[in-house]
Amino acid sequence: MIANINGGRNGLATVLGCVLPLLCSFPAAHSIAQAATSAPGGEVFARVGEKVITFQEYQAALAAGMRKKFYHARPPVDELSKFQREIGEQLVGRLLLLEEAKLRGIAPERAKIDASIAEYDQRYAASEQWRANREQVLRKLIEQLEHQSVLERLEASVRTAELPAEGEVRAYYEVNPGQFTEPEQLRISLILLKVTPSSPRAAWDEAAEEAKRLHQRLQKGADFAELARTHSSDPSAERGGDLGYVHRGMLPELIEKQVIDSLGPGTYSAPVTLLEGVAIVRLADRRPPQLRAYADVAKRAEELWLRDRGEKAWNQLIATLRAATVVQIDESRFLPAVSN
Repeated sequence: MIANINGGRNGLATVLGCVLPLLCSFPAAHSIAQAATSAPGGEVFARVGEKVITFQEYQAALAAGMRKKFYHARPPVDELSKFQREIGEQLVGRLLLLEEAKLRGIAPERAKIDASIAEYDQRYAASEQWRANREQVLRKLIEQLEHQSVLERLEASVRTAELPAEGEVRAYYEVNPGQFTEPEQLRISLILLKVTPSSPRAAWDEAAEEAKRLHQRLQKGADFAELARTHSSDPSAERGGDLGYVHRGMLPELIEKQVIDSLGPGTYSAPVTLLEGVAIVRLADRRPPQLRAYADVAKRAEELWLRDRGEKAWNQLIATLRAATVVQIDESRFLPAVSN
């Protein structure tokens, strides 16, 4: 089935790196490659205006992308189906942007390309295979480096925005307070009875029993800091277990959601098993989230404003190019889409 597409899509992903013709070795990618090879529709994967993306180009990009994203994992079919379509969209977007760069007269940065080739020569100087195939490999490599260079230069030119007026930066600050708010801070103390993860069950049971005894002593009025100094294996023991103030998000999720969130200032937890051992946690204080004053973050606000303005300009360019171009993709190359 051929899908006719003629419309913009904000946020369309683009492939700015080299798409090397490498085949991924793990079974999931191989099965997709075999399925795509047997699919009908000839060697054309997509037509983008007057340009063509071949099935071989799509297959190479898919294999390289899967190796980067999934490594040796075997993703479920619905993820593979979605990823196949993402790679197709990336190739279409990349071709549209290359044509736009050509229309704008953007040339590759030759010195950078020469430096990259020199680096390859140096890296593989002792390789007989490199020396034997150098000229053949370089033709494709240089083309890829040129494409990467013009796309980077196009993106840089599109994303460059004039410095905003003071009022625009302040308005951005006021509309996006979360960008400038310090998260909640927690002052934590810890008693950790360290156990090596590979230790036998008996070692974990022993630590759990000791933690239970310490917890009982705390309930009878023992001083947390004193117990930490004499029993904790954590480096904070010399400070009575005091870890100081930490931002929410810096602690393990188990500690934050199952321990800290249930404590009030001055209270401590029951023993909890962590990867490092068995711990008792004390919450000394909470500092609520705090919006930083504009004067303190004005420079950061300007940087974020420029970044967001550049992102909008880049996405708008892609949407405009897509809306102006008829794109046909051979969907027989994809696994069936899985509906949610």
